[in-house]
Formats: sequence, C-alpha cells, structure tokens
Amino acid sequence: MADTTGHPLDGAHTEIAPPPPASPAVKEEEEGPAAAPAEEAGPDMSWLPPGKKPLADGLYDAIVMGTGLKECIISGLLSVMGLKVLHIDRNAYYGGDCASLNLTNLYAKFRPEGSREPSAALGSNRDYNVDLVPKFIMACGNLVKILLHTKVTRYLEFKNVDGSYVFRQGKIYKVPATLDEALMTSLIGLFEKRRFRNFLSYLAKYDEKDPNTFGGYDLTRMTMRGLYDKYGLDEGTRTFTGHAMALHLDDTYLDRPALETVKAIQLYVYSLERYGKSPYIYPIYGLGGLPEGFSRLCAINGGTFMLDHSVDEILYTPEGMAEGIRHGDEVAKAKYLIGDPSYFPKDRVKVTGRVVRSIILMDHPVANTSNSESTQIIIPASELKRHHDVYLAVVSSAHMVAAQGKFIAIASTTVETANPLQELEPAVRLLGNYIERFDSVEETFAPLEDGSKDNCYISSSYDATSHFETTAEDVLSLYQRITGKELDLTISADTTDADY
Repeated sequence: MADTTGHPLDGAHTEIAPPPPASPAVKEEEEGPAAAPAEEAGPDMSWLPPGKKPLADGLYDAIVMGTGLKECIISGLLSVMGLKVLHIDRNAYYGGDCASLNLTNLYAKFRPEGSREPSAALGSNRDYNVDLVPKFIMACGNLVKILLHTKVTRYLEFKNVDGSYVFRQGKIYKVPATLDEALMTSLIGLFEKRRFRNFLSYLAKYDEKDPNTFGGYDLTRMTMRGLYDKYGLDEGTRTFTGHAMALHLDDTYLDRPALETVKAIQLYVYSLERYGKSPYIYPIYGLGGLPEGFSRLCAINGGTFMLDHSVDEILYTPEGMAEGIRHGDEVAKAKYLIGDPSYFPKDRVKVTGRVVRSIILMDHPVANTSNSESTQIIIPASELKRHHDVYLAVVSSAHMVAAQGKFIAIASTTVETANPLQELEPAVRLLGNYIERFDSVEETFAPLEDGSKDNCYISSSYDATSHFETTAEDVLSLYQRITGKELDLTISADTTDADY
C-alpha cells in the first residue's frame, strides 16, 4: 500500500476568483460558434519502458530503498532540500535492520518454525520493543546534532543510559572520565592515577584553535602513541582510553595523529559531564522510533512511502548509470538511487566481514554495575587476545522496552573464528542466568564505489559496536556524496531542544 503525503501547506492556499463568464449569446456574438472542447493532455509517459506502468508518480529526484536509520535520515534530509523522494521497503514495517520487535515478532523472526511461544516468565508481549541492532547515542555526538538540525527531536523522547563500563583482568569497572573519577577509580594503581589525571587535565584545557593550550605539542603531527608516552600511561590505561572513551575499533589509531583521538575523548567527557551518569542517551520505546521520526519528516515534506513493496530490479542506462527501479510491471526513475546493500546487485558491494549478535532476555541487572537499569560494557580486544572488541548493551523497562523487572542484553562482536557464538561467551558469562537467547550471524557489506560513476549511493552494513558513532559517520559520508556538500552540523548539542 502506498502512503503518499503532500506538503502540510498543500490545499491551504488562497485562490483569486476568476471574473464571471459572459453569457452564451454574448460569447457567440463576439467569438462565433463555440469549438468542440479539446481533450486534456495527459502526463508524458514516453520515459516508461514498453509494457510497464509508473510506480506511484513515476518520476522522482531520489529513490531510497530500505527504511533503516541511515536511509531514513537521508530521505528526510533530501526532502527538506526540496527533492521529490520515493521511499520503498520490502518489509511491511519501518526500520529494516534497525527495527524494534515485540515478543511475538521476535520469536517469529528467530524461531520461524513456530514451535516456540514466548515464555510466560517474560510478561506481556506489548511491553517489549527489542532492537535488532542495539546502539547507544553519544549525547553530544553527530547523531544528536543531526536530530537537532532536522528537528526530529520533536517526535522522540530520550533517557540517559545509567553507566559506561570496561572489562579488565576479569572484572567490570566504570570508565573514569573526569579528574575526580581518575583519582577514585580502582581500575588503575595509585601512581597511574596521577599520570592519567594529568593526561585528562591536559585534554580538558586543549583547544585546537588556541595555541596557548597546546603545551608545546603539535597534535596534528604527534601520534597518539607519542602523546601517551609523554604522560607515561601504561598499556592498560591506553587500552580503556582508546577503546572505551575514544571508541576506536582497533589499535591502528595509535600511529595516527593524536588530534583525532583527543577530540573523541573530549566528546566523551563533554557528553558525560552534560548528563552525569554516562555519555549516552537512548530513545524511550527503543531505536525503532528513530527511522520512523525521519520518515515522518520526509512525508511532511512531500515524500512518498511504499512499504511491503519489493525492488525486483534496478534499471541502468546503456552507459551503466542507475536510472530507476522495477516492482512487478511498475517502474519509477530518479537521478539518485540510495539504499542499503541488500537492495543492490552483488557486483556493486563488497563483503567486509561478519557480525555475531546475541539478544538475551533476563530478570536481573548485570552484576557489578551498581544495579544499572541500562549500561554499556566494552571488553577490549587485548583482554581476550583478539583483534576486535566485544560489546554488551543492556536496557530495561526504564526505557519502556521490556516488562517491569526484565532486562534485554545484546552482546556483539566482529567474527574472527569458525565458532562465532563462542566469541561472545566472555560477554555472556558476565550476565549470569537468563530466560531466553536469540543468536544471529550476518555478513556485512560496504559499497565498492562512491556513487559518482553509477548513481548508486549505498550505505554500509551496521557494525558490531554498541554506539552510533560509526553510523553517523556513514550518514554524513552518504550526504556528502549525494549532494556534493557537507551537512551543516554547527548547531550546538547544548541547545535546549536537546534536553531530555
């Protein structure tokens, strides 16, 4: 079913009434006998392939395929620019991989044989909104700025995440991010506390626009390894700083200019200071509200949405430029074709790896997290002698995503072995007993080209991280590739619109 929504001002304009018509006798005297009325010309359909019908209006500026968060943000942004957008999804619901499911749909997805009913111990079906790809939002990061830029915040409500933790030497510790926490934490020893506090003090004062704060260091040339060395930080401190605060995916950052990491740590600390418990926020009722909010923005600005419609074929010109899509015997064409990798031929994307995720339902908080109702725990790769970190995101009824007293934990990582589920065991062991578990292993993809050569603007698959920083980067990259300009994110995350 196609849902076509016009601009909110359509139909509300004022028209000037035409002058009254002359009488037939006067008209015939002045103009002669009336000619037979001419047939009204219909719309030009010369662009349609033989035997095909237009899909919705047929001609658009942009066709967006899939209603995942990235695609919905892009369709919302393009519609605000005045582009005519067709947004189509093979599913009958919004969200794609970012959808939030109730218990019935969760069991239907992971137990398609239908032999299992939700456990009575879990409570009511309607109390659940389980994210398929759980991620927390950095409170002052780019995704929040995009939300504020588009005013999608008016459709959503957020709540702070209780804690941010890191796993080290068999124990869970709160990530120390302030000068006081650096002195109080049991994560590091006495002398290391002083060194780390001095390091944080330098970062708190550093301003890339004020050379007086540089301390004699050129962070555009000095590597992060070099900056760590200057403060004498040990390997353990470097690990949780780079992975749990700067949120780097691996250790290659150590040999890149330090400025990148310094700014990432400043963002973490700034977001933490703003909200107090952790640097993260999360939507009430789950992540499914994010793509729906941006879809609403697109619809208000004239976008056309078609759910439960497959894309059977992408159409190309003889020169290899994508120009439209086919659904059955219906065709739509556009200058830009945008979508997630699943909508494009295999020769347009590359496999980047695999992600394993386990959704675990339980009736207690994670031990040693101060009974947090929501939390992120990062297990750095070096703790497990791996190449990739293991992530654990936990939410509960506090965010209206589970029944009272129930918790949803999602463990995830990038697959490195032939036994993906075993790779999650260090995270699963932290949870203790649980009621139910749902596992998945999926390939991840990225575009082969940037879209300039074939009009195919393809997002990357969602990675294993439990935060949205890499997702926001991909959205900003897509926007720049499509429009040729960077999205203006000069809006401050401190605006009162961002207070939740």
